[in-house]
Amino acid sequence: MKTVLILADQMISRIEHVHTKNFIHRAIKPGNFLMGIGRHCSKLFRIDFGLAKTYGDNRTRQHIPYREDKNLTGTALYASYAHLSIEQSRRDDMESLEYVLMYFNRTSLPWQGLKAATEKQKYEKISEKKMSTPVFCKGFAAEFAIYLSYCRGLHLEKAPDYMYLRQLFCILFRTLSHQYDYTFDWTKLKQKAAQQAASSSGRGSRPKPQQLGLLSQKSGSRKD
Repeated sequence: MKTVLILADQMISRIEHVHTKNFIHRAIKPGNFLMGIGRHCSKLFRIDFGLAKTYGDNRTRQHIPYREDKNLTGTALYASYAHLSIEQSRRDDMESLEYVLMYFNRTSLPWQGLKAATEKQKYEKISEKKMSTPVFCKGFAAEFAIYLSYCRGLHLEKAPDYMYLRQLFCILFRTLSHQYDYTFDWTKLKQKAAQQAASSSGRGSRPKPQQLGLLSQKSGSRKD
């Protein structure tokens, strides 16, 4: 949970930044977020703007109009409930993020692997599953259900309250007495692996006699 909450804080900020530039990402999914390396190893980056679109007129900033019968853009697994037929806006990016976070929590989504005769029927099944918010968030902190309900309650043109959404998870983070030390789940795994490697190195690992013999045979058979 600690790792998910740290990522949630950064993800909301990254999406907010995209929105301040008059763009919606439209492809929010785990694979479009990457961790930095070196001195940026604790910083999250967003990638893949191939499906990004302006949500307001560049000159007047007037929001794009409400439209129905829209085709799916992006990945159905993480697409917002409304987006399965309605024009996307900032609220849809934020709802898609909820599915990413819950994927991290659950390690899978309830609508993964659904079978249907056609793509349209498959999307309809996914849509039905996504409507069951209480079941979807059951067993996890209430903040995740609150987040999803808030996003779904936004009007098309309404700007999300990014600060409010970050605060939801920040308060939960403090309630769980976590330390914001950028220690992720994978950080612990790397530390454990390093300790095991150091321990093995300290004990020494001499090759077995048969291995030495095999190496000698190979080196002896090599032609000069």
